[in-house]
Order: sequence, then C-alpha cells, then structure tokens
Amino acid sequence: MKKRKERSLSHLEAVMRYIGSFYVSDAQKASLGLEAERAVYDTECPEDGFRVQALLILAIGLDGYTLLEKALQIVIHAQDLALKLGMNTRDYARLNGDGLTVLEESWRRTWWELYIVDGMIAGVHQKSTFRLNEIQADALLPCEEKEYLAGRIPSGHTIDEFGNESFDDQDVSYSSFAYRIAAIRNLGRVLSSLQYVLLDQGVVDRVDAHLVNWKLHLPDSKRVFITSDGVLDEMLFQAHMITNASMILLHRELSQLDSSIAKDVSSCAPHKAIIPGENYNVHAAKTIQAAQEISKLISLPVPLVKHTHFFTCVVTLASIVHLSVWSMLVPVMHDEDLKQQLRLNTGALKSLWQVWPSAGKAFGQVKGVAQEIYATKKQAAEVGYWANFANDDVIQSMIEDRTIMEELQLL
Repeated sequence: MKKRKERSLSHLEAVMRYIGSFYVSDAQKASLGLEAERAVYDTECPEDGFRVQALLILAIGLDGYTLLEKALQIVIHAQDLALKLGMNTRDYARLNGDGLTVLEESWRRTWWELYIVDGMIAGVHQKSTFRLNEIQADALLPCEEKEYLAGRIPSGHTIDEFGNESFDDQDVSYSSFAYRIAAIRNLGRVLSSLQYVLLDQGVVDRVDAHLVNWKLHLPDSKRVFITSDGVLDEMLFQAHMITNASMILLHRELSQLDSSIAKDVSSCAPHKAIIPGENYNVHAAKTIQAAQEISKLISLPVPLVKHTHFFTCVVTLASIVHLSVWSMLVPVMHDEDLKQQLRLNTGALKSLWQVWPSAGKAFGQVKGVAQEIYATKKQAAEVGYWANFANDDVIQSMIEDRTIMEELQLL
C-alpha cells in the first residue's frame, strides 16, 4: 500500500483487471486487454520493477487468449527491462525494497516467475529459446506461499545452495517455489538436448538422470499436493506438471510412438515428427508413464480453472501421447485405462475452456483427432482386421469407444 500511495500503479491495475476478466463470462476481455497494453506502453510508465510485473502478467493473459506471438514479444520486453534493472541479482531486492521484507520478496518472485514463464513458453510452444536459462542469477529463492502471504519472510538461499543440498549436512527446508524453479531448470536441460539434429543416447541418459533425481530427492513434505488444512500446493503442482512434461519432450524423440495421427493438434506447438531409435521400447514406456502422471494431476480435488493456464498445453501434450497409443490397432497398454485417461484429458480441456480460450482451441483439435481414430478403428473392425481376437471383445471395445465419443460430444 505504501508504494500505491507514493506512485501510480495504474498500469499494473489495468493488467490485473484484464486477467480478472477471464473469470467473468460477460467481461469485455478484448477491450480490457487493449487498455492494459496501452497502460504498460504509455510513455510516462516508469521503467521499474512494477512495469516488469505488469508486462509479465499481460503476457500470461495474452498467451492464454491464444495471442502467442504478441505474448512472446511482451515477455521479451519484460526480460530486457528486468535485465537492465538487474533483477536477476541478489542486491536488486534489497536496494529496491524500501526496507520492506515483503516487497523484497516480491521482487525476487518477479524475477523467478519471469524465468519460469520464459521456460514454459519455450517448452510448450517450441517457438522460442529459454533465454533466461543462459543468464547468471544470484537472486535469492522465494519462500513458501504461506510465509509470503503472512508477511513472515525467512532468510533466503541461492539456487547454487539448493543444487548442492544433497551433498551438504545443512538441514535446510526449501520452498515449493524453489522445487518449481529446479523443475524448470531441468526443462531447460531438455530443451538444450533437443537442439541436436540426432539425439545422442548419452545426452538423453544424462538429462533423464536430472529428471529422475528431481523426483527421487524430493523431501516427504513435497510428495503430497494437498496440505494438512486441505489446500492445494499450486507451486508443487506446477513443479510436477513441468517435470512430467519435460519427460515427454525428452523421450518421445526416441519412442517410435507414431504422432502423425495428431499432426493437426498444433494449438500449443507445431507437430513434432518422431525420430526412430533402437531403444524405443524404454523411451515409449517413459513417455507413456509421464502422460499418465499428467492425467493423474487432473483428478486432484481442486477446480481446474485455479491452475496455471500452461496446464492446458501440458494436458494437450499428454493427449497427443494418449491419442498416438489409442490409434494403434494393437494397443501397447490396457485399452480401458487408456480410454479413461483420454476422458480425463478432454474433460480437463473442456473445463479450462471456461476461462482460457487456448483450452477451447486445443479441445477442438483433440476432438478432431479422436473422431479420426474412432472412424479408423471402426472401419478396421468392419473389414475383419480383428479376426484373431475374440469377437465379443471387439464388439465391447467398439461400444466403449462410441460411448466415450458420445459422452465427450465428439460425434
């Protein structure tokens, strides 16, 4: 409130109104978006940390509104300004916090949130690089959400200290936000590995070790998403979401899971052709397992619209895996389990569509592929492809397929 009285934060307020409009069905989203954009690019808008916050929040809204190119441009502008201000440094929060520990924490969170959004955009859209992953940063890691909200800010730690936690004897408890940052750093390793024309098995193994170790070394307190008072830990949710998405992006390259059936599911990222590999069975198993873990996240007892809008693209990524497996005339996993996971994913996209237009676009594309697969499997049954299988099993499978299609209003 002190900062609000000292200077106008109208640009930040305009952006917050724009984001809020997504949760109001009859709000004028387009006009509020234009108002927010004018505010952050007003010539009198100070080039400070508050402007970085406004740019970042605006970019998130535009990305969820399917304006991906504009969102990326604004994120880059936010990065340029943040780096110019030195928000990646440890001293920035102290020098610009006016002696208020909560404001200092806010600046640290601004830098790390910008870092995470940069990584998520690079990961789920596959059209930009994870620029901030190459920037040296010693800004202290954020604290737990409840500590921030209560204004009780503990002493902080660096990302290097976090990285060495398994090898020192200090009993330090890191926040869920910190594990989220570690997850996005691993996504950065995945994206770097994908720059090779042909993936080297050794590179894949090294990056896979980072992803597996992230899960293996989670403390017991970070293995449960719902807190003792029944509240979802959204930071931890996103950390697991990012890790499973990273696993798919890494291993699908060598999985030999034919993704061509889902070539039209491109609302989040361009279609990715799969490169054959000798160890495809292992990579296919890891890809499918990660997609299953993402589907499990959907079933948590929390309204889906309360999650980050990036969950839309992660669910879409998992849906491409499910569709690829479902399209096989001889599935590599239990057909009923697969159908239930596809049900979860499409249902999640429909729910997220209530808030984020990007989810509606993804749902429409997944719907089209599901229709195509259903038609192909139906035709195969009619021409006798399934002659070696029990006739009753074939009929039952087709009935179940049709039931799913009808439930999802796909026919």
